[in-house]
Formats: sequence, C-alpha cells, structure tokens
Amino acid sequence: MNYNRIAVIGAGNMGGALVKGWTRAGMEANLTVTAHTQKTLDRLAEACPGISVTLDNREAVSGADVVVLAVKPWLIHQVIEEMMPVLKDKLVVSVAAGVRHDRIDVYVMPNIAAEYGESMTFVEETPKAEAVAELFGRVGQCRVVPQRLMDAGMMMAGCGIAYVMRFLRAMMEGGVQIAMQTMQGAVTMLRETGFHPEAAIDKVTTPGGITIKGLNELDHAAFNSAVIRCLKAGLK
Repeated sequence: MNYNRIAVIGAGNMGGALVKGWTRAGMEANLTVTAHTQKTLDRLAEACPGISVTLDNREAVSGADVVVLAVKPWLIHQVIEEMMPVLKDKLVVSVAAGVRHDRIDVYVMPNIAAEYGESMTFVEETPKAEAVAELFGRVGQCRVVPQRLMDAGMMMAGCGIAYVMRFLRAMMEGGVQIAMQTMQGAVTMLRETGFHPEAAIDKVTTPGGITIKGLNELDHAAFNSAVIRCLKAGLK
C-alpha cells in the first residue's frame, strides 16, 4: 500500500496521538491534519514540524492516498457525507469505535499510547488489513483480528489503557514514581521471559510471606472478578 500521503481527519486525543506518534517514528510520509479550530492545528503543527494543517476536510482528502477518520463517533456519518465527492478511490480507515459505514474500508482500534510508539492496536480483518497494520505498526504493536473480536480488542486495549491507569492511581497512593517503575518492570519481565503472569507471581511469592498477604487481600476484594466485570461492561 502506498501511504506516502495521509490525511488525518480530526486532531483530538486519538488523531493527535497518531500524528505525533508517526512523526516521532520518523515516518517519511506527507501528513495533512484537520481540526475544528485553528488553535488546535497551530498547537499540533508546533509539536510536529513538517506536517500540513487545514480546517478544510475536503482539501486535506483531495491530495491523500489514505484517509484516517479520527473524529468523534457521532460525527462519522456527517464527515463522510461531506467528503464523499473527493473520497473516490481513497483508502478510508476509521478509528472511531462502534460506528459502521459502507465507505469505510478498514476499522482500526489503537489507543492513545500511539503518541509514544506504545499503542496496542487491533485492525479488523479485511483484504487491506495487513497493509493498514503495517502503517499502525509504526506506533506500537498491531494485531489483525476477525470482526467478532474487535469489540473485545477495544475493551482490552482502547479502553483497557484507562483501566491500567486506574490501577496505577490506586498504587500511587504509596508513591508515584515507585508505582510507575514497578509496572514498567512487571511488563518488561513478562515480555522478555514469556512467562505467564501467574508463573512470574510465584517467583516473588513465598508461603507465609508478605507478598502472599497482599495477594490474599486482592482476592478477598474480588479483584479478578472486578477486572473481568470491567472488561465486559462495555460489551453489553
């Protein structure tokens, strides 16, 4: 897929994170970004030298090969209809959760860690999915999945990043930097070793020790059950 010319429609949290992530990754592509206000565009242009910005969606799309829709879900249909005359043979990618439209070619679910190259992104399986995954792989890990798993991917990664941060907030009552470094250490260890989390837990847990006491308290508070209910909530 030729993605030398990319138009990102919407420079909010998700659109802005993608643009910043692609810029940080040194991606050699012509990025054009739109937003509702010039103030937002000016701020993004300052953070990402070299990108083009405009308030005109049609202008941005007319010169693009790939169009990434990053507007609020309830605006998707309106924005597509507005741009329909210039979409023609463009590859249209949407990162708006839960919204379907015949003109969207590929649905993608990244998260805001894309800004730092650490997104966990899910791409819906279509004939063009692998090429789109290559593009989004520039800002983190990417997985192509069947449509039936996209909602689960959204809860695990798109929404899941907020759930992880809520856990961190609770740990931060004991120390901000300590909590973040501990989380980073746990993630790095699991990545490097390939251990199942329970196997890694066994390495720091001894019978009658203080670690097991804390784990028992989490069990008494139904921690696992709470996390599972949290992940299921958005699927109802």
